[in-house]
Amino acid sequence: MSETVERHEFGAEVGRLLDLVVHALYSDREIFLRELVANAADATDRRRFEALTNEALALPADAKVLIAPDKAARTLTISDAGIGMAKDDLAQNLGTIARSGTRAFSQALGEAKAGEEKATEGEDLRPSLIGQFGVGFYSAFMVADRVTVTSRRAGTEEAWTWASDGKGSYTLEPASREQAGTDIVLHLKDDADEYLESYRLDHVVRKWADNIAVPIAIRDEEGKEETANRGTALWRKPKSEITDEQYKEFYRTVSHGFDEPWATLHWRAEGALEFTGLLFVPSMKPFMAMEDDRRSKVRLHVRRMFITDEAELLPNWLRFVQGVVDTDDLPLNVSREMLQSTPTLQKIRRAVTTRVINELTSRSKNTEKAEEYQKFFENFGPILKEGIYEDFERRAEIAPLLRFRSSTEDGWTSLPDYVSRMKPEQEAIYYLVADDVEALKNSAQLEGFRARGVEVLLLSDHVDAFWPEQLGKFDDKPLRSVTQGAADLSKFKPEGEAGEIPAADKLVAALKLALGADVSDVRTTDRLVDSAVVLAASGSGPDLQMQRLLRRAGRGFGGSAPILEINPRHPLIRSLDARAEAGDDLTSEAGTLLDLARVQDGDTPRDPVAFARAVATALAGTSAPSA
Repeated sequence: MSETVERHEFGAEVGRLLDLVVHALYSDREIFLRELVANAADATDRRRFEALTNEALALPADAKVLIAPDKAARTLTISDAGIGMAKDDLAQNLGTIARSGTRAFSQALGEAKAGEEKATEGEDLRPSLIGQFGVGFYSAFMVADRVTVTSRRAGTEEAWTWASDGKGSYTLEPASREQAGTDIVLHLKDDADEYLESYRLDHVVRKWADNIAVPIAIRDEEGKEETANRGTALWRKPKSEITDEQYKEFYRTVSHGFDEPWATLHWRAEGALEFTGLLFVPSMKPFMAMEDDRRSKVRLHVRRMFITDEAELLPNWLRFVQGVVDTDDLPLNVSREMLQSTPTLQKIRRAVTTRVINELTSRSKNTEKAEEYQKFFENFGPILKEGIYEDFERRAEIAPLLRFRSSTEDGWTSLPDYVSRMKPEQEAIYYLVADDVEALKNSAQLEGFRARGVEVLLLSDHVDAFWPEQLGKFDDKPLRSVTQGAADLSKFKPEGEAGEIPAADKLVAALKLALGADVSDVRTTDRLVDSAVVLAASGSGPDLQMQRLLRRAGRGFGGSAPILEINPRHPLIRSLDARAEAGDDLTSEAGTLLDLARVQDGDTPRDPVAFARAVATALAGTSAPSA
């Protein structure tokens, strides 16, 4: 064995690659510890696996990954009792950027096991190999200005030390190590003192590597060692071995909530695509508004190792779902932190979304637990409705999950239930949107529908102004806002004697003249019973609620002005009609009628001060002054 130190150059492009790894590849500095711990755990798994056919490679009984900070020397050491590396392994795996010994081993193992059936159903005989040893290792240079690696290959007596400052070259020299395994020593930069603190290291391990099966111990200043990871991946256990209490504890860990899960979904997908999912639907709204961050935060793991909670494994409209998805099949980029948009990831997203929808569908159809589903919908219904607006592919599946208040039913109802109660001659599903359910129940817009026994869905969530138009139809029945033009009520016979609609041609003409461009039309209507006036939107374009939302958002509305509909049976309208017949000037009264209709619809008068003055004058029993 030569006693001389060998110096090797990485290659002309390596300096630029190292700079990319250190400054651009990872957005979070603490990732370095995840990468090094992952590699150490992989090495331990490799030795355990090879020992199955070679007893001489058996792991020590106390095998673990040890993290040891040394404040005096300003070093951080990560040690393992894994398979180790010989001289050539060090040169190939650490001397060549982006070379992965783990990947090569996985490929060789996969070829050897091709066509071989698993010994036990649900059991995976493959070791948990997740490392990308080349590039992941070089994340160490984010916090260290020099790294040394001393390693001894299991089954050999020789040990070698690899060392580099990450600036284009490395050295190899003989070393000594009592047992097989690897020691990685990081000589920390001046601004990396936090990684000399055992509590900080404990936090990083618990965050990124808590579910790694190999024990990960941290040595404190007094030389005491304490295991930092729990070492169990609950989602990888069979459901029969997990208690309800364990599910609840894990749910609270991933959700940071204090409630119990409303639904628990635990399954393993097998076949061309393999992954395990453990997801939870909360039973309470979170303390933080879910509108603050509309992305799904389901955690993505690869072979137990936490990768990211920003993979958006579920669509935005299912962001209330919490949990973990763990896969062995997902191809990763050079950094496990930065995922590629691969077909595999897309398939996982689709499969996980389908599983959640199927669960919600099953629960929504369980009539014995209807109240439980209604409680769920009260918590997360507005978010589900976003799916109608955003997810064209899933609209037909989402629509039956929705629940609504109704003008004729107590409690909640669904679209299938509404359709089952439609009148024989009824062609459309009618709905009305406003900001408040109580205001909706008393809306003048409902009077004609109530008089004819036609049910109207009452929508008051912030998203309700948007999704009905996107859904368009349900069960081949169009969705129609009752404010959207003249609802065709003529085919429905009113309950009780309504009589013919009195003519009010003079008043209609006078109101049109007085209101001008503020309305697109004035007409009599038979859809009012107790109210004098009501607004309607034109047959095309947004309904009245959408128009109001656009105005509030400062976007204006360039479509037609609203239609003013008057009830010729109402005493006020009859009185005004008589004055119109007599030739009186009704300019002020016309403006008050329009503002009254706006107020009824939850809008504001065009001129609140003038409207208040007109009402006060009317209450005083005097005629309103001319405008």
